[in-house]
Order: sequence, then structure tokens, then C-alpha cells
Amino acid sequence: MSSSTVITNIAALVTNDPSLSDHSPLGLVRDAAVVIEGDRVVWTGESSKAPATDNRVDADGRAVLPGFVDSHSHLLFAGDRTEEFNARMSGRPYSAGGIRTTVAATRAASDAELEASLTRYLAEALRQGTTTFETKSGYGLTTADESRALRVAARHTDEVTFLGAHIVAPELADDPAAYVDLVTGEMLDACAPHARWIDVFCEKGAFDGDQARAILTAGRARGLHPRIHANQLSYGPGVQLAVELDAASADHCTHLTDADVDALANSRTVATLLPGAEFSTRAQWPDARRLIDAGATVALSTDCNPGSSFTSSVPFCIALAVRDMGMTPDEAVWSATAGGADALRRDDVGRLVPGAYADLTLLDAPSHVHLAYRPGVPLVAEVWRRGVRKL
Repeated sequence: MSSSTVITNIAALVTNDPSLSDHSPLGLVRDAAVVIEGDRVVWTGESSKAPATDNRVDADGRAVLPGFVDSHSHLLFAGDRTEEFNARMSGRPYSAGGIRTTVAATRAASDAELEASLTRYLAEALRQGTTTFETKSGYGLTTADESRALRVAARHTDEVTFLGAHIVAPELADDPAAYVDLVTGEMLDACAPHARWIDVFCEKGAFDGDQARAILTAGRARGLHPRIHANQLSYGPGVQLAVELDAASADHCTHLTDADVDALANSRTVATLLPGAEFSTRAQWPDARRLIDAGATVALSTDCNPGSSFTSSVPFCIALAVRDMGMTPDEAVWSATAGGADALRRDDVGRLVPGAYADLTLLDAPSHVHLAYRPGVPLVAEVWRRGVRKL
């Protein structure tokens, strides 16, 4: 039988279970404790009511919240795009074409180099409180390179996404229909066994609505569930397509019509907002307030990638969302934990409730609000993943 551990003397515990407090979404408990047995949470509540356990850990008046759920990242790549970033900050706007630079570097990298890069960024994210992450292929764009990226990713997470439809491969740039045929045929056959999700960049310069529908529908027929890069750079069909196909998430959601907002609010599709991309490209911020007020479910994620959002820090994205996207600190924390879990259709992460994985982030602060209140400060003091202290 697994030993049990209580983490006690928690100043403020974010459970994301409204029934545990005043029925607010965060389910905030003051002077709280969490009991862990094996890799799961078995009890949460006020410290004075905690059951007896084998071990005791003193949180020393810190705030505790669920480990962050980073539901959108691109960590299977080689090289970086420092020169592109430097040029963009000097006035050149971002476009999807920059992806080709990373494609060339990724194709040239060995499997060992790709895995070393991935594990480096995962360790970086863990130090900042991320305990669950999704990551995508999309920088290989050949059958061999896409499938090997997914095989590497699958050794480190269950949340693996096939993104062969990131852009049209350079060698087929003049024949996008042939590339769509490749993605929905031979490439999908090779990649489907290693992924849970299928994604497509539905945007000018990448794939239009009809192409995106064909790709996502083919993936769904092979057992992969859709998610979609939607409405990042311009208005387009991505959000409506996401809702039509019951995609788990529509990601970016920067340029939305009223009909797009209504569609998201009346569906299971989560609007995943990625403020690191807007920060790094000086682009228009997504309007989180508009989505939340309409009743849409919102997730917050890093979009960590070498071109448009080279950050693995969810706390940084929380601060941006509060400062520039109209979110309250409570909403941003919920969106980076429970919202991310909803974007992955998971109920065993992103919440500190009995039965959920014991994934916890302890802050060197008495409240989760400090994540936005003290931007840029390394507040993560301790991280537990699956019941084991990792940091």
C-alpha cells in the first residue's frame, strides 16, 4: 500500500472545485491541506480537518495550486530564429513563412538532438510549474520527419499532436493539393499510431478552410481528435470549423466575429489563448474578456516555439493575460490549470480534488494573485508531479 503524505500550512489552496469554498471557480481554501497517496490526491480541505497520514510536509504559508497544464506547445524542433526575432523587433511583421527556417534545421537534426532539445525545454517548463504539456510535430513536413518527431514526443507525454499541416512543405509549395494528399494519406498512416490529436494551421499562407476540413476529417477517421490553429493572423473559418468538428480547442482566437464568439460559447470547444505570440510579434491581443463574458471556456497556454513565442513560462503568460487581455488573476490561473485540462479533455489534471493526479505548484507567495502581481519574479518554490517532489 502506498504511503500517505499531507502538505499542510497552506495559506491559500486553489482546488478548482467550486464546491469546496464559496462556489467560485477556483474553489479557494484558506489555511488548507492536501493529502496525497501514491500519485493521486485523496483529500483537500482545511488543515484542522486533515486526516492522519504517514508523512507531513509544511508548506510554510505558501500558496498551492494545481500544476499548470500547457495545452499548446511546439517543442520538437532544432535551432532557433534569433535573427528573425531581431529583424521583427526592428519593424518586419511576422508571417508563417518563417517556419521554413526551423523545418530545415529540424530535418538536419538527429533523433538524439531532437530529444535532448525537448527534454531541456520540459525541464525548463517544470521549473516554472508546468506538470502537464501537449506538444506537436510540424517542423519536419515529410513522412519520416513527422513520424520520428511524434515517436520522440510520445516518450515524454500522452498529449501528442500530429501537425503535418503546419505549412505546405517547401518542396511542394507550388502544389499544395499534393501536400494535402500526402498529409491525409501516407503521412497520416505513419503518424497516427504515435499521436492522440491532429491539428492544422488554418490561416492565409498555410491552409484554407476546405483543406483544413479535409485534414481534420481524415485524422478523425484514423482515431485522432481535432484541434486547430484558428483566427490568429486574420479573420477566417478556423473557429467555425473547430466547432463544427467538435475540436477540443480552437487556438489563438485573436480575430473573432460575434458569430465566432457565440459558436465557442455554445460548444465544448475551448478557446485557447496564447499571449506569448502576441507579445513576441507585437500583434493585437486576444480579447479574453469578450470570450469569458459570452460564456466560452478559455484556456491559457505558452505556444512555446522558436519563431513567434519562445517562452515556456506559464506564469509569464498569466501576467500578460491579466495586464493586456482583460482577465482577472483568478480567471487567468483557472485558465492555465483547469482550462488547459479542459482543452485536453482531461479531468485528472488541472484540479486538486480526490482522484486527480497529485500535481502541485507551491509559490513563494501567500496567494496565487502574486503570479500577476509580481510579473517576471521566479515565484515557483516547489513542484510535485504524480505525487513526487520534482523541484
